[in-house]
Amino acid sequence: MDVQGVRAVYRRYARHYDFYFGKVFHQGRKLAIDQMGIRPGERVLEVGVGTGLSLPEYPDGVHLTGIDLSPEMIKMAQTRVEDLELPDVTLLEMDASAMDFSDASFDHVVAMYVLSVAPEPERVIAEMRRVCKPGGRLYIVNHFRNPNPVISTFERAISPLSRLLGFRPDFALDEFVERNDLDVVETRPVNLFGYWTLLTTARDPVAHSTPSADLERTVRSH
Repeated sequence: MDVQGVRAVYRRYARHYDFYFGKVFHQGRKLAIDQMGIRPGERVLEVGVGTGLSLPEYPDGVHLTGIDLSPEMIKMAQTRVEDLELPDVTLLEMDASAMDFSDASFDHVVAMYVLSVAPEPERVIAEMRRVCKPGGRLYIVNHFRNPNPVISTFERAISPLSRLLGFRPDFALDEFVERNDLDVVETRPVNLFGYWTLLTTARDPVAHSTPSADLERTVRSH
């Protein structure tokens, strides 16, 4: 996976993205936004806003900024904003691994269906932390490697096709948490068969326990 590869994949996906990924991913988008408990006047950053499918789910009074690497996806999101007359939404073409925002610019930062697509997910997490206000939380909706040994074997087998698929099918949750020193607050299975995960983490790196201990104390609910 690299930047040009991601752009090429989503150039192909853009026109039909809503048809293929709208309803099937809707629950995860809605739960992530609900989980934030956004108050009027707060600033939210959505990393990887895509065609803007999540935008109508945000509550009134939020100052929303959405970024995406794909100009085609941003163009479609802007059309959605105009058609729905959504207030106070700013859309920008931007690389999530090198954001142009100042430190502590947002009350909430969310990335939905992005990290297994990003060429450098650790840099994306670092940037999400940087632009989030101290004490805030990061919200991540993503597919992680399935614990079922049969399914995980298949995911590993097709991982060489990541560039063609546009995402990493063997993205491991425990390794991701450990590499990024994430303080996991909660995880929830979402979407069809719970195949995806809503991961809520503290903005600041964990300093009081091991990553494995954090995963053990994670709340899992349906």
